[in-house]
Amino acid sequence: MRVIHTSDWHLGHTLRGEVSRDYEHRAFLAWLLETCVREAADALLITGDVFDSATPTASSERMWFELLAAARRALPAMDIIAIAGNHDSPGRLGAASSVLRELGVHVIGGLPRTAEGALDFDRMLIEVGGGRGVVAAVPFLRPVDVPADVEDPLAAIYGEVVEAARARRVPEQALIVTGHLYVAGADAAYLSERRVAVGGVESAPLRLFPDDIDYVALGHIHKAQRVGRDTIRYAGAPLALSLDEADYKHQVVVIDFEEGRVAELRQLLVPRVIEIVRVPRRGAAPLDEVLAALDALPALATGADDPTRPYLEIMVALERPEPKLRALVEAALDGKQPRLVSLHVHHTGDGLALGDRVTMQRLAELDPREVFERLWARSHREAPGAEVVSGFQRLLAEVQGDASDPEVS
Repeated sequence: MRVIHTSDWHLGHTLRGEVSRDYEHRAFLAWLLETCVREAADALLITGDVFDSATPTASSERMWFELLAAARRALPAMDIIAIAGNHDSPGRLGAASSVLRELGVHVIGGLPRTAEGALDFDRMLIEVGGGRGVVAAVPFLRPVDVPADVEDPLAAIYGEVVEAARARRVPEQALIVTGHLYVAGADAAYLSERRVAVGGVESAPLRLFPDDIDYVALGHIHKAQRVGRDTIRYAGAPLALSLDEADYKHQVVVIDFEEGRVAELRQLLVPRVIEIVRVPRRGAAPLDEVLAALDALPALATGADDPTRPYLEIMVALERPEPKLRALVEAALDGKQPRLVSLHVHHTGDGLALGDRVTMQRLAELDPREVFERLWARSHREAPGAEVVSGFQRLLAEVQGDASDPEVS
């Protein structure tokens, strides 16, 4: 049996709330379908955060349903299981689950329960690969899902689900458990991830996943990695969800099972259709160096509306204020292939707060000029010029009621 594990698609995501990722997501979904066909996958596991928002855009939902339809046409026997993540709306993601289930697509939005309030194992325990495996599909657990009267709600839910899966499991049948949560020991490397708590706990212990579970398919952490043992895996996000992921290679995981046990694990790299350019490559650089690097960027080879133009992030180290920074950068980028997404300023001062500089002095004892100089030094290494000092002196004179124009010292 061959299973492909992917996660954290975040359909509808935008960079800095402005740049749509629809082109990249469509390219990824097309590649994923081709990969499923090429690998002759028996099951596809999607472990949460299908959408970036609880209220996904119409284009995002269309991409989702088009993928399911295309997968069913290309691989009629492939089982598809998707669980909700913390970004998804359980109700919205699972709204069509009854219809999809008839097509071999199992979507678990909220934690399924029976009319009596017990966990609905008929929905959560899903056979895949023609009965060669059983998936215990546990979605992201929200406060409404976890009991308030138990000491360890995560252990209570996962323990009950795993016990039910063991009871239904037959010999030589692989047991796979899903989750969308932060497992202790995982490397949460990127800023695009949110810290979430389940049952008041921010990290889940590895003991939730006993050794008789053949594979644990996890979502939520955007960096693909193993946790604890080789068969507990985050698939990671397929796209760079923040610009600090420029050097990271995104992937999906392919798991081969033989006689119910993991025989081989492979990582398949997801092609990046839009590159991320950072100036400088690491850290920050003075403005003159940044402008020189921008001048060396390749010229615009296609139209400005080309969706494959690289994303550009710039980090400038300023020795002094530069009111025309944005205009200077945009002028340097005129006619260049990369498109500016993010412009950051790194201040070169010592970063100390006023309270860090003043000891055993009352505020009234501080000279306003001294306060100005100390605050300036917090952000800028270079001392204020004569024009700036003169402007401050004039402002101070107005505040203090002195009509005369102060001399610059």
